[in-house]
Amino acid sequence: MTDPFIQLAAIGVVGLGAQWLAWRIRLPSILLLLVAGFLLGPVFGMIDPDTLLGDALFPLVSLAVGIILFEGGLTLNLKDLPVAGQVILRLITVGALATWVVSALGARYILGFSWPIAILTGAILIVTGPTVVGPLLRQIRPKGTAGKILKWEGILIDPVGAVLAVLVFEVIRLEEISNVTSFLLLGVVQSLLVGLTFGLLGAGLLIFMLKRYLVPDHLQNGVTLLLVVGLFALSDVLVHESGLLTVTVMGIAMANQPWVPVRHILEFKENLQVLLIGILFIMLAGRINTAILSNITWEALLFVLLLIVVARPLGVLLSTWRTPVGAKERVFLM
Repeated sequence: MTDPFIQLAAIGVVGLGAQWLAWRIRLPSILLLLVAGFLLGPVFGMIDPDTLLGDALFPLVSLAVGIILFEGGLTLNLKDLPVAGQVILRLITVGALATWVVSALGARYILGFSWPIAILTGAILIVTGPTVVGPLLRQIRPKGTAGKILKWEGILIDPVGAVLAVLVFEVIRLEEISNVTSFLLLGVVQSLLVGLTFGLLGAGLLIFMLKRYLVPDHLQNGVTLLLVVGLFALSDVLVHESGLLTVTVMGIAMANQPWVPVRHILEFKENLQVLLIGILFIMLAGRINTAILSNITWEALLFVLLLIVVARPLGVLLSTWRTPVGAKERVFLM
């Protein structure tokens, strides 16, 4: 096994190097990151994230995603909503529901999963996520409203999907629940209450400290980062997966308030996001089990095809029906 110090260095260097190479040859950075992680992990055995980080692996991944969501929230402008708001709202509700239903049916009848596991699989698969969409949009730079819609959807769907998946899992685990609808509604309300409250409180506290110059310039980025991490963790302790909504709301609130400039915070978070995305995808690809890959069946490939050519297009079509979004933009959204 490679020395832990070498593993950490390799993850960081290769993660950033793959993104630089992707920029040079004009390919999506995620593609090279996944290939690099697969080579470092399963192929050459240079890294083993599970052994390297142990039980801290997934908490660190969650914190990294939380920081990326906060940075994504800082890039969202409420001025986009009059033009794209209707489609964005539909994508994270009607579109997500369509994806959930199609994915669950596919998992049941193509993969042969039991109904509970199929429904849980469908809930998990509604997420697109900023860690995937963000780098792709940075590479493609689409014109018109499509880019704005995808950016908003990619960030907002993450907490929606996480909360939904957790609630569905709890319903499956606690078989004695008598009223599933009430349980799900209560879970959604709790997540919204905690996420909105702590997100707005966090933004208010940060604005107060920056406006009153209670934090010197050289500590502002550090204080912001730790405030985001602290509120993310506190929210998750109160209601599982509500931390994603907290940091998203906090980022949006900071981006659209008029009292303090946030450009320096955004620049710091953008640089941090590049590093975190590189590390995340290298580690996650490094955990792939080659034995599982060798057992991929035609049913699994058919299921993936269903997600690409049925689930996503159906969600987009329902979300853009009777809206000004043009045909080319609809195809791009699909």
